[in-house]
This record gives sequence, structure tokens and C-alpha cells, in this order.
Amino acid sequence: MLTNLIVTYLSRYRRYVAAVVVLQFIATAAMLYLPTLNADIIDNGVAKGDTEYILRIGGWMLVVASVQVLCMVIAQFFGARGALGVGRDLRHDLLHRVNTFSAREVGTFGAPSLITRSTNDVQQIQLLLVMGAAILVMAPIMCIGGIVMGLHVAPGLAWILVVAVPVLGIVMALIIRVMIPGFRAMQTRLDNVNRVMREQITGIRVVRAFVRERHEMQRFAVANDSLADASLSVGRMMALMFPVVMLITNVTIVAIIWVGGHKVADGSVEIGALTAMISYVMQILMSVMMASFLAMMAPRAAVCAERISEVLDTESSVVRPVAPVGFTGNPGVVEFRGAEFRYPGADTPVLQDMTFRVEPGTTTAIVGSTGSGKTTLIGLVPRLIDATAGSVAVGGTDVRRLDPDALRSVIGLVPQRAYLFSGTVASNVRHGKPDATDDEVWEALRIAQADEFVRAMPEGLDTPIAQGGTTVSGGQRQRLAIARAVVRRPAIYLFDDSFSALDLSTDARLRSALRPETMAAAVIIVAQRVSTIMDADQIVVLDRGRIVGLGRHDDLVTDCPTYTEIVQSQLAIAEQS
Repeated sequence: MLTNLIVTYLSRYRRYVAAVVVLQFIATAAMLYLPTLNADIIDNGVAKGDTEYILRIGGWMLVVASVQVLCMVIAQFFGARGALGVGRDLRHDLLHRVNTFSAREVGTFGAPSLITRSTNDVQQIQLLLVMGAAILVMAPIMCIGGIVMGLHVAPGLAWILVVAVPVLGIVMALIIRVMIPGFRAMQTRLDNVNRVMREQITGIRVVRAFVRERHEMQRFAVANDSLADASLSVGRMMALMFPVVMLITNVTIVAIIWVGGHKVADGSVEIGALTAMISYVMQILMSVMMASFLAMMAPRAAVCAERISEVLDTESSVVRPVAPVGFTGNPGVVEFRGAEFRYPGADTPVLQDMTFRVEPGTTTAIVGSTGSGKTTLIGLVPRLIDATAGSVAVGGTDVRRLDPDALRSVIGLVPQRAYLFSGTVASNVRHGKPDATDDEVWEALRIAQADEFVRAMPEGLDTPIAQGGTTVSGGQRQRLAIARAVVRRPAIYLFDDSFSALDLSTDARLRSALRPETMAAAVIIVAQRVSTIMDADQIVVLDRGRIVGLGRHDDLVTDCPTYTEIVQSQLAIAEQS
């Protein structure tokens, strides 16, 4: 998985890869040449007292060393450019893929996990590539070249390398094999830490209101300690790796000095050759140590690559049609034709046999108990999710045959959670219509009963809005979200419990202002308050995912027990208050 991902994305930077390979090859060749020159100085310069020879070969060593450093610096530059480019492309493709997901796929992965995969997981891949640019090419060349050069300068000591290198490789492989499950556990537990922290930051008001700080601190402590335990487990294995490498390295050098010293004494090996052999052994084992350092990062990067590939390989259940068609009728007509929605693996559907029609210029209200499927039903119209059976038609065409952008361009959606983006009041309203003029923005705010408090703000339309709209109240947030939908003048309005934070007076004024603006549009309202939907042209009553009532208020009060129960419960509450 890791190899496939790297090859796919790194192929876009072939020139950088080629430059890194060539430059690292030159740098490594220069590094391997230096011990031979050093041996030559010892045997032919120092031993014979030839100062001129020492200076000449020493000058040549400076040139070779300078070439080595220059090539390594340039190679690292190109390697970093390529690695950072891969990281950028991965984040881009992940975000693009996530943006195509329906609510089903987002719920499957979870928002915290998707954030971790787009940030920390990509960073691990990127870090591996940056280190790989410095190590991946150099290490094998240095190891193989060091063995060849060592055999050339001191053939009688070759058996030491034959023993040391395989032992070191086997030990590294065993340690890495143990580390892979640990890295997988680390990434999963990092998801949990992000999830808990995200919940606590988002719900900080709820936590404080119910005095749950201590409980939430314990929750975070459990997730944090779990991550720490996994990290410590992997860290112990990583800490074991370098002492093992150094132990094998030092034992190998002692063996070379011991055996080589006897060979120098009997004249079969020159002192310069023995010095060069020690340098090559150091280079060989250093290359293995560098490879082991890279190998420590590879298991975690492999787990990250697997998690990234899971997202990239997941197709959205909401698929763009290959040959989209246009509306065959008025785009303000919405028709549910036996629509059903079922989550994968669920025993029972969330919605079943949804059959009704919404005409332009009419208002359809959807009511029902909590969990009856109201929000899910609303989500079928703009294809936030797709019906698993039956169909939903807009403008006489099945929404699955329409281009999603064309479909959503005729819809103004106010979601159950009125989310605002960081920016200004104007930028949030213009999210519905980017080219809206200031006059259009103010008109949308007037209809949404938001112009009064916006004018009272210090900077008016340019007043900053924090992420999520946390700098305004819940009612103000809802009204700005309504203005965002109104400003685009859509053919279909979808209000998903969008008036719940408004007082009765503001609710009435808003609905009165909306009425002339929506005379030619289809309006679908999910509401909890009966007073909001009493004047609707038709009311759809849901119970456990089924339609148990369909008609006007007066008819349903007498004919639909579920609706009657909702009305009576609200009247009882009103009388008590």
C-alpha cells in the first residue's frame, strides 16, 4: 500500500527524483573514494615521509569532499521539493474526495479520523519521503560500495563483513516486524484523542453548564494515556534499535583491528589498508543504521498510507451521473416516489415508502417525534444522501440523473445546525450567492429578521464571524443561515427545524416576510412547533420512518392520532406555562 501510494504520487515529480538519484550517487561515490585516498596518503606519504605527496593527495581529498557536500545539499533540496509536493497533492486529493462524500461516508469514517488522515497521516508520508531523499539512495550504494571497496583493499578481512552485515540486517528486520502493529495502534488512538478533544472544544458550553469538567478531563486522560502507552511501547523498540546497531558496529571494528593487527604484523596487510577497511566498515554499518532509521519510520508511514488509501479508494454513495439530464418540468416540483433509506447493515430502514408531492407556491411541513426520520427525508432532496429504494424527483427528473451542481443551484437549504464559517456577516450570507450585491444582502437579512442586529454591530456587514458562528447567539445564527438561503432566491426552500431558536414573535414576523418571497417556490419545513406549520398547505406526519398522516392541520387533528398527540402535548405545555 505504501509503495503504491508513493509511486503514484512521486511519479509526478520524476525530474526531482532523477536529480536526487544522480546527485546522491555522485555524493556516495565521493564518500567511498575518500578512505582509499586516505589509505594512499598513509602508505605512500606518511610512511615514506613524502610531504609533497601528502599535500597533493590531501588537496584532492578536499576537492572530492567538496563535491560530496555540494551534491548532498542539492539532492536534499530537490528531495524536499518532491516530498512537500507529494504532501500537498495528497492533502488536495483527500479533501477533494471527502467533499464528494455523502453523510453516510462521513459518518462511517468520523470527522476526527478524517482530520487526522488529512494532517498527521499525510505528514508521516511526507517525513518519510524527506528522509528517504537523504537515505534511500545513499544507504544501499554505500553498503554495497563499502563491501566492494573493503574486499578490494583488504580481502583477508572480508569474512568479518560476511558475518556482521547479515546479523545486523536480521536484527533490524525482527525489531521492525514488532513495531508495525504498534504504529497501527498509535494512529487509531490518535484518532480517539482528536475525537475527544474535538467534542470537548465544540461542546465546551454544555460541559460547563452541566459541571462535567472533571468527567471530560478523565475521558481525555484515558484517551491520552492510551496513546502514550502505545507510543511508549513503540518507543522502547526504537530505543533498542540504535544500541543494537552500535553494539554490532563496535564488535565488528574490534574484530577487524584484532585480526588486521596480526596481518599488519606479518606484512600481509598494510596499515593504510587496515585504516581504509575500518572506514569502509564504519560506512557500511552507518548505511545500515541510516536504513534502520528509515525503517523505523516506514511502518508508521505504511499504516498512514493504508488509512489514506481507505479514504481515497472509498467511492461516495452519491455518484454523479455519467450523462446528466436537465429538468423536464418546473424545478420547483418535488416528488417522493416510494423513497426508502437504509444504512448499510441496518435491520430496518430509517425511511420507507415516502410518497407525496410538493408543488411550487405551496408549503409542506414535516413533523414527527425525535428520530422519526425528518432530517433524513430533507437530505434526500439535495442528494446529501441517496434513496436506497424508490426515488426522489425534482422538476420531473430523478435527482440521481441530474447534475448535483445544477440540482443544488435551485435549492436553498437551512440545516438543522445553523453553521457559519469564519469570515464576516457579508461573506456568510454571500455563501448562498457569491455575486450578491450589498443591497441584495441587506434585503435577505431583512426577510430573515436579521438586519436590525446586524446594523447594530460595530462594522455592519463587515463584522467578523468566528468559526461555527460562536460570536453570535443561537437565534442570530439561525437568522443568518436563513438569509444565506434566501439571498439566492431558489426554486425550493428546505428549512430543517430552522426556527427552533426564535421566539414566537420573531418566528411570526419571519414567516410573514418569507411568504411573498416564496410565492413561486416550493417550501418544505421541518418543525417542532405546531404554531409554525398550522397554515401549511400540507403536513406530512412521520412515525418511525413511515408516513402516518398527510393533509392540512384541521383534517389531521381529527384523523391522525399521532398528530393529535403532538398538538395536545404542545397545548398542555402552553397552558402550564
